[in-house]
Amino acid sequence: MVYEVSQEVIVMIEGVNIKPLKKICDERGMVMHMLRASDPEFKKFGEIYFSCIYPGIIKAWHIHKKMTLNYAVVKGMIKLVLYDDRSKSTTKGEIMEIFMGENNYVLVTIPPHVWNGFKGVGTEMAIVANCSTHPYDSKEISRLDPIKNKIPYNWNIKQG
Repeated sequence: MVYEVSQEVIVMIEGVNIKPLKKICDERGMVMHMLRASDPEFKKFGEIYFSCIYPGIIKAWHIHKKMTLNYAVVKGMIKLVLYDDRSKSTTKGEIMEIFMGENNYVLVTIPPHVWNGFKGVGTEMAIVANCSTHPYDSKEISRLDPIKNKIPYNWNIKQG
């Protein structure tokens, strides 16, 4: 499913939130808000990193045992895809697609145990910011091949 964001917070997979973010523009440039300690999405600080992705490239699939992710795309566009494989979740089996970036500037909060990955879309490299609740630890992350895996998702462009 594809979700467009209005001025409200959207929840389609249990524990996942999408919140519109503010851009403040003037003749000097722009300020792009992402996450404040006073925001309900903020749990704790682990680390901030930036992932750069070229158009058409897929960075998927991964899942965290402890870490909550807070993604915002500050340059370019991506297709973020989430898959809920949690046995006790009310949305088990749900797939969620979110097109986010300069044309849809949002914060997506992803709780632990939700598979996620993204694909660069458009014509330029995208820069994805992540403010996570824990520093990276290779022992708390699991990965799957982007194509050959158990997740019922096809990364190809939809023909309409």
